[in-house]
Formats: sequence, structure tokens, C-alpha cells
Amino acid sequence: MSDGCPVSGQTKKKFVFRGKSSTNGDLRGDYLEIVIPELLSAGYSFYTWPSAPLLAWYLWTQRRHLRGLRVLELGCGTALPGLLAARCGARVTLSDSVALPRSLRHLHECCAANGLTPGRDLQVLGLAWGLYLADTHSLRPLDLILASDCFYEPTQFEEVLSTVAYLIDGTDARFLCSYQERSADWSIEALLKKWGLKGALLDLDSLSESSGVDYRGLIGERSLHLLEIVSA
Repeated sequence: MSDGCPVSGQTKKKFVFRGKSSTNGDLRGDYLEIVIPELLSAGYSFYTWPSAPLLAWYLWTQRRHLRGLRVLELGCGTALPGLLAARCGARVTLSDSVALPRSLRHLHECCAANGLTPGRDLQVLGLAWGLYLADTHSLRPLDLILASDCFYEPTQFEEVLSTVAYLIDGTDARFLCSYQERSADWSIEALLKKWGLKGALLDLDSLSESSGVDYRGLIGERSLHLLEIVSA
């Protein structure tokens, strides 16, 4: 991904998450706003990709179980899912490419817009996918790894999966990845087998029905999916 160059004209996008109403319409405190500063004319990592709200929606349906979990978001860009997890009580590390310093600085802005301070409430870290350096090793152990639209450039698929395989090896950690179906020719099945992983698509319709929160308004007509990957 190109780091781009931040420009003037920053906008702020607000994402609102509500709980399932009781019979009298009371949300019982289940209400959360996440504010994302965006630079629409800058590089890829300065705006919220379509898959990020889907992953954030799923995390919201699981919010009761997030508190205290050790969570890493890979290639997080504006970090909507990771910020939501942090606001729900998870111990979160937000990461993007170590080669994109402007993107990492913008992550600090996204944290500040939501009342979160890196180094106190969560961590911001530059990583290099496919390289098992000290910073990568220090992240273990984890409970949950997140990513949205990391399967965009086929040449990077193996770098992503090899990093995930290293981080969850020998643990019960899960990798949750939301992605947009862009080509029937792109597949990670062989790479999952190579790196000792297995994946399954989550049933979004059933999740939507049980949570009372409709995800279809988030994705429109796009072909978006949510994949769970664990060690084989």
C-alpha cells in the first residue's frame, strides 16, 4: 500500500453502534460512537475501507467477551475494529506497516479522536509482515488477531498468513478477517494448508438475527465476508 501524503481537508466519519432494544426501547447503555478522521485524497490507510465496518459490527455483537482479551489488529489503517475493541475493554495493539510512518502517525490521531492514548490505553506498533523481528515476538501471547481488507494484494497474502501462523502457533488464538470478494481467481486455501492453518466463513445472517443488529446496511451490495482462521 502507498503511504500517500496527508493533505488539508480532513473529514471525520462517525460510526454508531447500538445494542438490542428492550421492550420499552431502552438500549441499556449499549451505545458506542467511534470517530474516524479521514483523508480521502491521501493514501489507502487514511480512510475506512468497506470491510472494516463489517468486522467492527461483528466485534460489537461479541462485546461482552472482549474485555481483557489481548488483541492485535494487522494493517489497521484507520483502525475502526481495533478502536472499538479497545473501547469495549480489550488490551489492543494497533499495527500497520513499519514502512508507512505517516500512517502510524495518523493512527495516533484516530486514537485521540476516541479518547484513547497510545502507551496508556493501547499500543501503536509498526510491523513488517513475514519478518519475525523482536517487536513481532513481543506480541505473543494473543487471544485475537483482527484484519480488514488485508487480502487485497495477492503478492502479500503469504506474508499476512505467515505472520498470523507465527503469532497463533501453539495457542487457541483466532484470526478474524473481513474481506471483499474481488476476484474468483484469488484463493488462500493452499497457503492456509502450507502454514498449518484452517479457515471457515462465519454465518453473518445468523449473527445478525441473534444480535438484533442488521449488518446489511453496512455492506450495501458489496460481496463482503468474515473469515475465522485458527491453527490446524
